[in-house]
Amino acid sequence: QLIHRISRLEGVLHLEKMITVSGGKIFATNGEKADFYTTLKKCKEAGGSIATPSNPGENDAILYFVKSFRTYAYLGMKESLIPRKFQFLDGTKLSYTNWHLNEPSGKGEE
Repeated sequence: QLIHRISRLEGVLHLEKMITVSGGKIFATNGEKADFYTTLKKCKEAGGSIATPSNPGENDAILYFVKSFRTYAYLGMKESLIPRKFQFLDGTKLSYTNWHLNEPSGKGEE
């Protein structure tokens, strides 16, 4: 019965555009706007982490929220000590990127 209840809850959250799934990962949002550090904190409090796409499907999952809420999304990456080179928040090298030409270009202000 618990599995059935969780499945129903997942369905409702998907209908409300609060979650989407890709490759076994669940991507979620509360729909609120926040700065990067608040977003990071909220993800941690929920037992998750800020989104870090590792393939086109996961990138599309994040894009689903961007389009649904007509806003941007923070990603779990940062610029390294080498300008215009990015890494995961823990310092490891990115394994997947899908930047547009000349992006990112916001100098950390996106």
